[in-house]
Amino acid sequence: MMTNQRRRTATLGFAALALLILCSGCVVTRPVAMIKLASGDFALSRQQLDVALAEFRDAVAIDPHYAEGHYKLGLVYKQKGDLTLAADELQEAVKLEPTKVQPIIELAEVYRLLEKMTQAIRAYAMACDLDPQNFNTHFRLATCYHQTGELDQAVNTYQAAIKLDPHNALARSNLGAALATQGKDYEAIKAYKASLECDGSQPIVLVNLATVYLNQERWETAHRTLKVALQIDPKLAAAHERLGYTLWREQAFDPAVESYRTAIQLDPQNAPAHAGLGVVLMTLYLDRPDDVSLRDEAVEVWHRSLELNPEQPKLRALVEKYRTKYEKPALEQ
Repeated sequence: MMTNQRRRTATLGFAALALLILCSGCVVTRPVAMIKLASGDFALSRQQLDVALAEFRDAVAIDPHYAEGHYKLGLVYKQKGDLTLAADELQEAVKLEPTKVQPIIELAEVYRLLEKMTQAIRAYAMACDLDPQNFNTHFRLATCYHQTGELDQAVNTYQAAIKLDPHNALARSNLGAALATQGKDYEAIKAYKASLECDGSQPIVLVNLATVYLNQERWETAHRTLKVALQIDPKLAAAHERLGYTLWREQAFDPAVESYRTAIQLDPQNAPAHAGLGVVLMTLYLDRPDDVSLRDEAVEVWHRSLELNPEQPKLRALVEKYRTKYEKPALEQ
């Protein structure tokens, strides 16, 4: 008969054997999953997305705890435009390896594309904490804050990004835009000029700088700035539109009409250009009340502007004030 001691020894032996078999299974499955991952990587390098997708699926089916497999699967879903599935896989990758930065960044980007900005901000902030010297994560976090209107956080995070890359023109111009939205005109001007010092061939930054000058009623300074922008890019509709407004404020009405018409020709969807052209035409009509064609064209281009952007209550009021009003015919009895 087996003694109690021998029974206990045998039981421990069986338990150890079972544990060994279980662990051996873990050890065996990971190399197989890695082979599938390598095959998927090769297919992905050749842009064979469906093949890569199948290989990565196999990898995580073989080893569900393989974070790299979930990460690569998420990347393929993202490339294919399946953002919800991409988010699911990237979430799993982050859950399995919460200190690895790149999956967190990719997850944040997918959240941003899904317009889940709160989750995107949380993920980018996590990435910044894990890698505080990474310019890109700070910059992306700042743009998310900017997009959601959290301007104080956007400004602070842009500034943190700029400390990491002082010569990044885009970060400085975005900082200028955030400051301008806050009404901090002089700080915005400083940021825009610093951006232009990093890269002088940025016509849209010059347009933004000129817009701040216009807010300060510095017409001549804005005019000169817009001329520089148009020297760099003569076909920039936004620059022609802003120049039209500047010329109107300088009471150069005919050149203003020409600038607005050029802006519309370059970009027929430019609602501010249609609205501005109408303002100049109506200004001319009020000075020449006999020329009703000016009034009629002004009202018509205002209508076009409202078709492009209905959220213009002041423009609606102008249309109602100046449009030709016709009496409705009496109904026959």
